[in-house]
Amino acid sequence: MRLEELIALISRKLGSTINQSMLAESLGITRQTVSNRIRNESEVTVSELIRAENFFGIKLFSKSEESDFDIAYIDYYNDVFASCGAGSIIFSSEKTKLPISAKMINGYSKNKLYSMINATGNSMAPTIDNGDKLIVEHWNGDQIQDNKIYVFCYNNEFFVKRLSKNIDEIIIKSDNPEYRVRTISAKSAIDMIVIGKIVAVVKTLN
Repeated sequence: MRLEELIALISRKLGSTINQSMLAESLGITRQTVSNRIRNESEVTVSELIRAENFFGIKLFSKSEESDFDIAYIDYYNDVFASCGAGSIIFSSEKTKLPISAKMINGYSKNKLYSMINATGNSMAPTIDNGDKLIVEHWNGDQIQDNKIYVFCYNNEFFVKRLSKNIDEIIIKSDNPEYRVRTISAKSAIDMIVIGKIVAVVKTLN
């Protein structure tokens, strides 16, 4: 969704027209930035949709409108941090439904289950940076696709890494060359739980 589409949607939900200055205030950016992004056909980020909903006190998308705007609502676990470094997680049962453009999700299907978590650490940089949000397609027992990025649990720690399968081992790779390649033997892989595949990375805006 582009910014001009967001302005039109908010105006319709409120029953009164908002301008670029009002949108800028709701998003915490300048009016000139809004103007520039409209000219460049910039897409709205996930965090901006949340800010707009909170600022105007509205729900942007009803069930009937989700398909019109190609929107998927997925569970966002704000307090779940899948480590991209040494391996750590803070787990919470609290979750929020977030509107996500289905176009962002690689291979999106309404029949698949998705969640969003936060990344910490720098082992997957520059693909995934500290603070990025990761959309996870939950694993359903399919074969691991070589060199795809997965979230998995091993020895009670959570990791985000590229996985590849060898004859008798699983190869674990980081995108940051400072981190060495690791392997898990076929025997030890019994204790490895694949949570899902990363199908989208929502970059943090600095």
